[in-house]
Amino acid sequence: MTKPAPRRSVLYVPATNTRAIEKARHLPCDAIVFDLEDAVAPAMKAQARDNLASAFAAQPFTAHETVIRVNALATTEFDADLRVTASCGADAILLPKVDTGADLERFAAAIGAIANGPAPRLWAMVETAASIHHIDGILQAGQRRQVRLDCLVVGTNDLARETGVYPGDNRGYLLPWLMSVVLAAKRYGTDVLDGVWNDFGNRAGFDHEVLQSVRMGFDGKTLIHPSQVDPANAAFTPSDAATAEAQAIVAAFARPEHAAAGVINLEGRMVERLHLEQATRLLARLDAIRARGERPGR
Repeated sequence: MTKPAPRRSVLYVPATNTRAIEKARHLPCDAIVFDLEDAVAPAMKAQARDNLASAFAAQPFTAHETVIRVNALATTEFDADLRVTASCGADAILLPKVDTGADLERFAAAIGAIANGPAPRLWAMVETAASIHHIDGILQAGQRRQVRLDCLVVGTNDLARETGVYPGDNRGYLLPWLMSVVLAAKRYGTDVLDGVWNDFGNRAGFDHEVLQSVRMGFDGKTLIHPSQVDPANAAFTPSDAATAEAQAIVAAFARPEHAAAGVINLEGRMVERLHLEQATRLLARLDAIRARGERPGR
């Protein structure tokens, strides 16, 4: 089994902020998204690209999965963003304003024309009404070998802005859309990350929402402030109790007398092989989290 890359905590870092870029090297987040899009004013786009080129050239980001969010396909900044991103050697590119699967195919053609060697993996923002409507088509296009779709990122701020849907009240009016994206992502075996919590000074509010993210089945949460990293990591890390239960299930099915059993009795509970699959996935995820913590720079 291939160990899944943990993406519990995915921190946005504005590419204009050189101090934040350097600080991010030492943060315990699983992934960093260096932002060339929303966090960068139009007049600063070129400087932001130069900052990233210099940062990656000076020292690789070996302790994190690195992602660069470019500007949208239709913008005048896209081509320059793509060239810099390819030269940086980031692990993935985050494409915003994806509306349909055709956008992924256009992106794949563009990166394929300039990449030397394997192209970076693709992450796609789900942040428009069209992307919610066409989520199956986006994921289908992502299955094509040349596209290399690896992760979906929900953009709740943009989604609420475009639709006018009220994002408060525990996101009650957004939940049907969010769950439709999670369900589709699970069907295609693609990671999906929840949107950001804007009020980073409100720790209780963040804790509530990140727990909601876990319970909804997201693989991680996108973040806007370093103070959110540790609680996100904790929320998306299997608890000691869940780990012990998973280990007990795996051990029980490993006994010779249960080799062919579809259902077993484990301490008075009926446990099926579907529970074994869940337990195995949980332990694999925990192994990946532990391996992430052992990488250089941590």
